[in-house]
Amino acid sequence: MSYTKIRITGTIEIKTGLHIGGDDSFSAIGAIDSPVVRDPRTREPVIPGSTLKGKLRTLLAREKGTVPAKGTAGFENDCPEIKRLFGSSSDTSNAECTGIQMSRLQFSDCFLENKKDLPQIFENKFENTIDRLSSVANPRQIERVVRGAEFGLEIIYNVEDHEQLEEDFENIGTAMNLLENDYLGGGGTRGNGRVLFKDLKAEPVTGDLKMTVPELKN
Repeated sequence: MSYTKIRITGTIEIKTGLHIGGDDSFSAIGAIDSPVVRDPRTREPVIPGSTLKGKLRTLLAREKGTVPAKGTAGFENDCPEIKRLFGSSSDTSNAECTGIQMSRLQFSDCFLENKKDLPQIFENKFENTIDRLSSVANPRQIERVVRGAEFGLEIIYNVEDHEQLEEDFENIGTAMNLLENDYLGGGGTRGNGRVLFKDLKAEPVTGDLKMTVPELKN
């Protein structure tokens, strides 16, 4: 059996201002307190593949009831369908866990696609942190990518078990649907980071897949 890969492509549309934090090690007086992460070559915003992967995994884990208590602690107890999609670095093995496992999904960074259609790429959102005892406000400026920005999505899925292909794609679609009803990046409870997945397509790019690629239903 040849080694088969399926490329998942589409668009991530930003519905409300998106803030994924970048380097704020230096801020001049009056500058943005919390800038967004940028492509070092173009200085345009980027959605890191690691950010997207981590959020999808966390949301799917909540759906499956296997959320770790703190950090990565507990990922070794994720159910098998999550581990085979997102991988596991744990060397623990028990009845519910197969130890170290490679991720079937390979996430690429997502780059801005519609710069020419936007009147501007960034916006500054002013927020206040209020001291509840003194009522003193601590204002700050948060940089966000404007709503309407679109980023290219590309994920590679490695076909390792044809019998699990349909279930894996169903779980990928579930994770995307959960993210559409949650948020990406920081400040989600304050209105940031609502996104929409559009124009999703999946097609084999290597190998010989002797079955139809399941439709991504998000």
